[in-house]
Amino acid sequence: MTQQLPPLNASIAEHAQKLAARPEVAAALADLKANAPEAMKLQVHLCEIPAPTFHEEVRAAEIQRLMKSYGLEDVQIDEIGNVVGRRPGKGNGPLLAIGAHMDTVFPEGTPIKVRREGNRYYGPGIGDNCSGLRAMLEVLRAMQKANLETEGDILFIGTVGEEGNGDIRGSKHLFNTRKDIDGFLAVDNTDVTRILHTAIGAHRWRVTVQGTGGHSYAAFGKVPSAIHAVCMAGAKIAHIKVPEAPVTTFTIGTIKGGTSVNTIAPSCSVDIDVRSFENGPIEAIDKQIVAAFQEAIEEEHRIWGITDPEKKLNLIVEQIGDRPAGIRPHDCPVIQASRAAQKALGIELKNYGASSTDANMPVSLGIPATCLSAGGCQMKSHTIHEYYDDIVPHLGPQLVLLTALELVGLKGETPTLPKRS
Repeated sequence: MTQQLPPLNASIAEHAQKLAARPEVAAALADLKANAPEAMKLQVHLCEIPAPTFHEEVRAAEIQRLMKSYGLEDVQIDEIGNVVGRRPGKGNGPLLAIGAHMDTVFPEGTPIKVRREGNRYYGPGIGDNCSGLRAMLEVLRAMQKANLETEGDILFIGTVGEEGNGDIRGSKHLFNTRKDIDGFLAVDNTDVTRILHTAIGAHRWRVTVQGTGGHSYAAFGKVPSAIHAVCMAGAKIAHIKVPEAPVTTFTIGTIKGGTSVNTIAPSCSVDIDVRSFENGPIEAIDKQIVAAFQEAIEEEHRIWGITDPEKKLNLIVEQIGDRPAGIRPHDCPVIQASRAAQKALGIELKNYGASSTDANMPVSLGIPATCLSAGGCQMKSHTIHEYYDDIVPHLGPQLVLLTALELVGLKGETPTLPKRS
C-alpha cells in the first residue's frame, strides 16, 4: 500500500529547488559527490577506532581533530563526552544542531578490522553509525570548502551513548544543558528515502527478585526460588494485552540468575524493554509488569507456605532507560525543510515514519527535529556480520546539507527555522 503523505509546503519546496541551483550550493553538492571515495575511506577509518557505549573517548578525540582540521575553531568535548563544534553564521538566524552518535553496541575487545569486497564493506559499526559520522563531517567539510555563509549558526555534534543502555545520554545532556538550540537533525541509518516525524519512546527496567536461597535437596520446600518466581512472572507478562493504537511493545530481553544446578536460586534479574510513541501506554504496561512480579512472588510464597518474613522474596525495580516519546506536527519546519530538500535532490519519500534516535529528546521537548540518513545501505546492524554497501553514499550528506541551509538560511536570506522564544 502506498503511504498517504501530508502536504509539502509549496513555497518551501520551491525555495529549496532554487537554493540547490545557486552556484555556491551547487558546487558544494557536486563536491560531496566527487569526494565520495575519500569520504568512504574516512568512514572505514572511524569504524576501526573502537567506541563502545560509555567508552567513546578515542573516537571522540579523532572527530574533534577532524572538525578542527576542516577549519572550525570552536570545538570542545563537553562534560559528558560529546564533541561539539560551532560554525558561526552572521548572527541573525537560528541555531541548528546536526548530530551523529559515536558509540557502537559492540563491547570492548570486539575485533574491528574493516574488510572490503567490491563496493561492500564488512565491519561492526561500519553502517551504524560510522556512515552517519561520515555524512555529518562531509557536510562540514563541503560547507567550509565552498565558503557557504549562513544567517544562523550550526553546531556539529558527535554524541555519546545513543545505543542500548547509553539511553541517548549525549542528546539528553545537550538539551538539558542548552536552551539556545532551535532545531536538530540527527544523522543515523542509511535510507535517504526515510524521514522521521515520530520518536518512539522506551522505558527499560532491571527487575530483580532476591531471597535467601538454599540447597536444592536440603532446603527444598523451606525457601522460595527467585528463578521460579521470575519464570511465573514472565508467563504472566507474556499474556499482557497491548493497545492496537498506538503501537506498543514489550519484551524481556535478558535473564540472569542462580548459582548452580543444585541450588535454589537466591537471586534472579531480568531486563525489560517497553516501547510506544506515546508515554501513556508505556506507563500502563510498566504498571502491569511490576504487578506481574508482585503476584508471582506471592504465588511462589503460597506454593511453599512461606510466611516467615526472613525467608520471603524481595522485589527490586530499577529503571535503566528512559527514552522520551513524541510526535512532530507535519508542518514542523525541520520536517518540511527535509522533505523539500529530498524533492530538490530527486529523492522519493518512501518511509515517513517512526524510530528511536537522538532526535527523541528534542522531539519530546517540542523542539523542531527529525532524523535523516547517511546514504548507502547498511545491513545486519548490531551484529558482528554488519556490512555497508557503498551505493550513492553522497545522497546522505547532500540531503543534510541542503536541509540545513534551508533551515538556517544562506547569507541575506530568511531562515525557514524560527528562533525559539
